Amino acid sequence: MANTALADPDSGLTQAQLAARYGLRVADAPPTLAEYSKRLWHYRHFITAYANAKLVASYSNARLGQLWQVLTPLTNAAVYFLIFGVVLEQNSIPNFIAYLCTGLFIFNFTQTAAQQGTTAISGNLGLIRALHFPRASLPLAITVTQFQQLLGSLVVLIAIVLVTGEPITFAWLILVPSVLLQTVFNAGLTMVVARMGAKVSDLRQVMPFVMRAWMYGSGVLYSVALFEKSLPGWASRLVEFNPMLVYIELARTALLERAPVLNSSLPQLWLVAVGWAIVMGVGGYLYFWRGEQEYGRG
Repeated sequence: MANTALADPDSGLTQAQLAARYGLRVADAPPTLAEYSKRLWHYRHFITAYANAKLVASYSNARLGQLWQVLTPLTNAAVYFLIFGVVLEQNSIPNFIAYLCTGLFIFNFTQTAAQQGTTAISGNLGLIRALHFPRASLPLAITVTQFQQLLGSLVVLIAIVLVTGEPITFAWLILVPSVLLQTVFNAGLTMVVARMGAKVSDLRQVMPFVMRAWMYGSGVLYSVALFEKSLPGWASRLVEFNPMLVYIELARTALLERAPVLNSSLPQLWLVAVGWAIVMGVGGYLYFWRGEQEYGRG
């Protein structure tokens, strides 16, 4: 008996103990967060290339091509200006055209990323089942695509701001960190809705209604001062923590000299903007990573 134990050092060990002894792991086990992040970094060139390809393909069948990435928000701005600026006479807002366009362009950045994020997994099942890569590459590619579109839209927005009489000031520099924080926020939000959309296919149909309600609650189309006039004090304070309201306010503060502003101080706006970027960026990434093994199955 003693000879048998000497000949077989693994005798008496459980399967778990044997696996630990020889470094075995479950097939297709989920990677650790550090390992997953490392893999995702190695795929950064794939994310960029995939985002560029999606951007080109999205306008390949249109005669005006990528010009639509600026024509779409401009058309929306024209419609909303006709309704709110002409019909409803929102003349109390100085330079209402630039005020409206700034809100629409900044909100559209998040809106489009979130709506496309709902199908980041369900719309790429063939790619997911054929290739092995970090699935977070897909919602991140959507964020990169929308960021590229925003850059084109910002060129048009700055032209509108200048044509409508706004001067160039050092405050314009605020727009750079504000947009970067919003991009981090969008990346986390896109990963959240990507995982949710992979489980609930109807989310794609619900998202337009959610985004429309969010738009009306973010002061895109009218003065943010109306919140403080029309809402109770506690509700008004709560609205000030709306991430889209904050990012839009920072953009308007940067580009417009006399735009109506909230009672919140600029440092408070920055704190909320940074807080939302961290919470949504990190939280969305962790939430998506925990579901990595679910994507493409079923």
